[in-house]
Amino acid sequence: MKRVLLLATTTGYQTRMFAEAASTLGVELLYATDRCDQLDDPWSDGAIPVRYHEEWRSVDTVLKAVDRRPVDAVLAVGDRPTVMAAYLSRLLGLPGNPPEAAAASRDKRLLRQKLKAAGLPTPSFITVPAATDAMSVLDRISFPVVVKPTVLSASRGVIRADDSVSFATAFDRVRRLLASSDVRELRDPEADVVQIEEFIDGPEYALEGLLENGRLRTLAVFDKPDPLNGPFFEETIYVTPSRLSQSVRRQLEAAVATAVTALGLHHGPIHAECRISAHGVFVLEVAARPIGGLCAKALRFESTEMQRTEFSPKATISFEELLLRNALGEPAGRWTRESRASAVMMIPIPRSGVYRGVDGLTTACDVLHVEEVRITAKPDQQLLALPEGSSYLGFIFARADAPAFAERSLREAHARLRFRIDPILEILNTK
Repeated sequence: MKRVLLLATTTGYQTRMFAEAASTLGVELLYATDRCDQLDDPWSDGAIPVRYHEEWRSVDTVLKAVDRRPVDAVLAVGDRPTVMAAYLSRLLGLPGNPPEAAAASRDKRLLRQKLKAAGLPTPSFITVPAATDAMSVLDRISFPVVVKPTVLSASRGVIRADDSVSFATAFDRVRRLLASSDVRELRDPEADVVQIEEFIDGPEYALEGLLENGRLRTLAVFDKPDPLNGPFFEETIYVTPSRLSQSVRRQLEAAVATAVTALGLHHGPIHAECRISAHGVFVLEVAARPIGGLCAKALRFESTEMQRTEFSPKATISFEELLLRNALGEPAGRWTRESRASAVMMIPIPRSGVYRGVDGLTTACDVLHVEEVRITAKPDQQLLALPEGSSYLGFIFARADAPAFAERSLREAHARLRFRIDPILEILNTK
């Protein structure tokens, strides 16, 4: 039986989806996750406990484990595991990315420098310590700007500022976020760094792809139809296929391919974020990992050939199954994204508070083309809205004959939901 090493965080949505795909294929998954190493297999999945802030110690731990249980491939889910996955791929002699390339894709400052050197349109930027007096950098920036932590992802802590007052407020908000306990627990040296960059006006898109020995194969291009103009940048709807013209889509794919080469990425899944402005395609991010959360459920793939492979032939497979097949040596060209349009909504948290429940779930599920409404928030869970928060209330999935129909169904289903969120009560000390 083939075995794949899957590196993930304990908070990742996708772990169970990979487990289901592996079971379908008859592939064994060996997990490495950042869980407590003082408990004896608390989740009963045999995972290797690692610490992403203790890279080499954790690499040694994993190598000892796979010496007893050899693996045929390495995959990373989420941003934090990508560098460790690259080191393990190299040390095990398996296909993967160079560690320095994976590290560059996670470093917002280095990524910007490499893309600019490659001749790609790049927003101007500066990076400063979080302890910097915000007013002291005003002569180095031109509004509007985006203030962001370099250590976080998923738009967490990303704030637009249009003048000196909003800039001071945004900078202080990011500074306080970086000082919060959950960020400090990451023990990332970048947790004390703030990046300030030019705001790029224009619609945003995402590209999901696979690198096979340096060659980029586009799996899907997503439209993000909701404007992402700030002050916060909460992503909501992804729709594919993109409604871009063929020529503009080719420009976007060429820009991402150039960015991948500039970073030195070589093999495995990539997720890229781009904006298209009057000045061209701006590649904002190239991550050496697949699309995050449950959004991958929006992707299905159909066989392009009838020949039997190592695994049983199927008409349609999930994104996770495609990644496992590809990691184990099956060319991605044997599969293409399904012919129907698909879309996902990441249900935004409208305000911080305590989640109590949702009404209208049945009627939302009844909307034409909606396949599933999955609420991931738990009763009595404390919710944080952006920019401090990093989660969603849940996800809505739709499939239709055209992107516009799928998008419309998401919006109608969302409009039928009524979330009950109580305010967080503060206890005042009257002494």
